[in-house]
Amino acid sequence: MRQALTAAAAAAATLAAAHAAPAPLHVDQVAPGIYVHIGQHKDFEDGYDGDIANIGFVVGTDAVAVIDTGGSYAVGMALKQALRKVTQLPIRYVINTHGHPDHVFGNAAFVDADAAGTGAQPQLIGHAALPRTMALRGNAYLRNLHTQLGSAAEGSALVVPGVTVQDRLSLDLGHRTLVLTAWPVAHTNSDLTVFDAGTGTLWTGDLLFIERTPAIDGDIQGWLSAIDTLEKMPAVTTIPGHGPVTRDKHQALDRQRAYLATLLRDVRASIRHGTDMTATMATAAASERGRWRLFDVVNRRNVNLIYPALEWE
Repeated sequence: MRQALTAAAAAAATLAAAHAAPAPLHVDQVAPGIYVHIGQHKDFEDGYDGDIANIGFVVGTDAVAVIDTGGSYAVGMALKQALRKVTQLPIRYVINTHGHPDHVFGNAAFVDADAAGTGAQPQLIGHAALPRTMALRGNAYLRNLHTQLGSAAEGSALVVPGVTVQDRLSLDLGHRTLVLTAWPVAHTNSDLTVFDAGTGTLWTGDLLFIERTPAIDGDIQGWLSAIDTLEKMPAVTTIPGHGPVTRDKHQALDRQRAYLATLLRDVRASIRHGTDMTATMATAAASERGRWRLFDVVNRRNVNLIYPALEWE
């Protein structure tokens, strides 16, 4: 009887723990009113836990904007717990910088009845191309998430933005205006940046990777063009999609440009010389290997994406 009671108590404790509020994510205030959680450098295929992207929030005098929500409902809830430790202001906006699963699967945590603190629902905002991208890829992303996370994927869902940005959109948080800019195809087909002129803080989403190998899911030449434009944007503090926050945007963009330009050059050379894609995966941008995290796995995927496209040049 005692063993049965002990087992029942353990089961009850496990169930309670599963439904308990998650511990708040660690966030750093990198500029006044700007809070960021830095994701881990893990690959989707090895030890992925939904927490690899940089996510965070911006606090005005009237309201809050969340910028990216993490790779699962649980990560989104933990971000919301961190936010509520900072402020009880309503969450007016949830902004997705693009549609990759590590950035958007936490959306569901912010659309429950009390997400905004007042019973109002926040507006979900993304690039004009994002709803269609989510519709095309959503089922596959969700299957992959359940394979990767198992029971930890519970509650995760792709919640599609209802407000989209074709060019630019300004958001008022109260004595703080965020300017959202939609980009042509670059890292993906749905890249969005967020700029807070008051503090000079630029959220690049995955248009900028620091330390972690840049992953291509759009157009490499478009991305190189976007880097040239990002260079000209005034920013005191730059928050990349992955890697540490920087106050030297130019150095970070130059480092990323060097990788992408080297990859483009090497893949083009392989195609000219008749080297097949499999062999090219082992050689393209090899000179960059020691400068990036997760290089071997991400670089191979990049070659797999751009090689067929460049064959048609």
